[in-house]
Amino acid sequence: MYTRTVFLFLLSLCCLTIQAQDMTNKKLQRILEETTEKVDGKTGLWRVTHRERILMVITDESANRVRIFTFVTEEAKLEAKHIKRMLNANFHSALDAKYALSNGFVISVFTHPLKELTEAQTIDALKQVVTLSHTFGTTYTSTDWAFGGVEEEGLKPRNVRRKKTEKRL
Repeated sequence: MYTRTVFLFLLSLCCLTIQAQDMTNKKLQRILEETTEKVDGKTGLWRVTHRERILMVITDESANRVRIFTFVTEEAKLEAKHIKRMLNANFHSALDAKYALSNGFVISVFTHPLKELTEAQTIDALKQVVTLSHTFGTTYTSTDWAFGGVEEEGLKPRNVRRKKTEKRL
């Protein structure tokens, strides 16, 4: 029994090692160059054009963080209804990208540990940040998925998908 437990433990460690992505600035730059229209800047601080939108991609390898964001509107233009919808969306329909305020602007932002980021997550993050910025003022969604609550505001995302258990709540 002890041998089996040790074997399973070692096997799980191997699987974790295989799953570890070890994303770096070099790998991230390659992904950005392959999936976006234009990449400017320097290592760890890129200005990217993606789906006709300008995004900033900032990393800090020593802190193991990446931030991808785009500007949505000026904070001064916000009405109370926008703030309520953004906060509601951050819980229900914004998924991995979120609305935030920074330096007098509403931004759409994705943050994540850098090393653990996968290529697929990076590509999806770019899409979600752009989509969330485009849907400000309408559906406030970053994808076709939502975890509920959007109907409370009288808005429905394109294809709300829910688990059967969520329908009963």
